[in-house]
Amino acid sequence: MGWFYGFKLHLVVNHHGEIVAAKVTTGNVHDTQPIRELAEGLTDKLYGDKGYLSKDLEADLLDKGVSLITTVRKNMKARAISLWDRAMLSRRYIIETINDQLKNISYIEHSRHRSMNGFMLNYSRDWSLIV
Repeated sequence: MGWFYGFKLHLVVNHHGEIVAAKVTTGNVHDTQPIRELAEGLTDKLYGDKGYLSKDLEADLLDKGVSLITTVRKNMKARAISLWDRAMLSRRYIIETINDQLKNISYIEHSRHRSMNGFMLNYSRDWSLIV
């Protein structure tokens, strides 16, 4: 597959736009892997985009009492979801606003670091400026 440089910041936010949980992974880690850890302590429902579609993840979270609600891909059959869940999925702008602030204020998207330590040093310095 070749080399991949970079990192991903995985966030869980509440309906107020407050970051509840965060995890940084290398770029080659699939989006579904850190969610199991990030969902610890959550209850009821967790909303995500198509990147979090996984029957295994959905089953694991359901065992912990968390229902994973995601949009479906174009080639999938539509699932019946409640109006409330549909409305919550449409509130994606909340997390996109947070991502935009982190990218434009902290410049974390433009990090040139090749190690997790270097990335975290840069990230923690910039994060202290925001908070």
